Amino acid sequence: MAEYKKIESGKAELTVTLEGDNWQEAKKKAYKKVASKIEIKGFRKGQAPKNMIDKYINHNEVLIEAAEALAQQALLDGVKEHDVQLIDRPELKLDTLDEDKCVLTFVCPVKPDVKLGDYKALEYKVEEVKVEDKEVDDQIATLLDRKADLELKEDGEVEDGDTAVIDFEGFVDGVAFEGGKGENYDLVIGSNSFIPGFESQLAGMKSEETKDINVKFPEDYQEASLKGKDATFKVTVHEIKKKVLPVLDDEFVKELKYENVNTVDELKNYTKENLEKQKKDVATREADNKLVDELAKIVEVEIPQVMIDSEEDTMVNQYEQRLMSQGLQLEQFLKMMGQTKDEFKASMKDDATKRVKINLALEEIAKLENVEVSDEDISKEYDKMAEMYGLKVEEIKQYVPEENVKEDLKLNKTLDLLKK
Repeated sequence: MAEYKKIESGKAELTVTLEGDNWQEAKKKAYKKVASKIEIKGFRKGQAPKNMIDKYINHNEVLIEAAEALAQQALLDGVKEHDVQLIDRPELKLDTLDEDKCVLTFVCPVKPDVKLGDYKALEYKVEEVKVEDKEVDDQIATLLDRKADLELKEDGEVEDGDTAVIDFEGFVDGVAFEGGKGENYDLVIGSNSFIPGFESQLAGMKSEETKDINVKFPEDYQEASLKGKDATFKVTVHEIKKKVLPVLDDEFVKELKYENVNTVDELKNYTKENLEKQKKDVATREADNKLVDELAKIVEVEIPQVMIDSEEDTMVNQYEQRLMSQGLQLEQFLKMMGQTKDEFKASMKDDATKRVKINLALEEIAKLENVEVSDEDISKEYDKMAEMYGLKVEEIKQYVPEENVKEDLKLNKTLDLLKK
């Protein structure tokens, strides 16, 4: 049996008494282990008679060895018995250590006490959304632009909206610089994908014309050696392609192969519904963010640094996974940003602190409101995750422990409760 008591916010003591047969058996094993290391002249290590070993052995060392051998299991049993939520490694103290018993006290870092304000008075409101006809027209215009064909302009000059196929090489003080050269590069005029002033100076050029273009690198340019420098690019235009938009008619709509969308009017309705959904999603996220912001204002809690550090690590890992999904490594990203990993992590401190604070508040509300998560809830969540990632449920369970799923569902249920 273990005794558990809170000694202050974020700290508790778990006291375990080891005695009886369990303690005596642990001492015997510890004695053998310590004795096996003792060397006595005339005998192999650990093979001397017990009465001789007793003269050399440190009995206090035996007791400490026995206590340490039982400590891990004692901690696990105590944590399970009292449902202790450790947030870091506990500190072990030996309160009593003798032949009859051992009393272990684990000073446990636990989640801190949370003082809530009147969370039931929080307001949750999702703003109404409206989609104007112009927004629908603009969205369809963007669709037409994406479906446009490029036709070669045999004659004529580079104009805004054209795609110019160019060779280019950049020079600073007459010396070519690394990364400043390209061949047969498709540049959309007006895309602003090059240095300011570059694209506008291509206007009026003809096929196979070569021209020097003078620009100035921005002061905040990512490559430090080029910041604020004047540069000259030698550019040759090989081809000029003009964008030709498709005709918006029923035939065009059918080629899109949208489900149950075959006419222009149906396309407009379909586009309007999608825009409404997007706007509603944005409005919902904004309402959610406002709700948790208001919740954070009515919570009093002293957050242990270890919880903030852990949340920062989680946020960095999540960011790294998003970058990897885009084919970019975190090291590459940090190099472009001119940051170290520690600096990047430190930049997340405020958000990490807020996240921990909100989660602690939601956990406290979940206790007060008896929010429960059923086995069916967990099963459905695993099914949803398996479908999302194209894996089997058993594979998902290898990566995401059930306890994590349960905690996330409980927090989400609690947030839904607040919304109501």
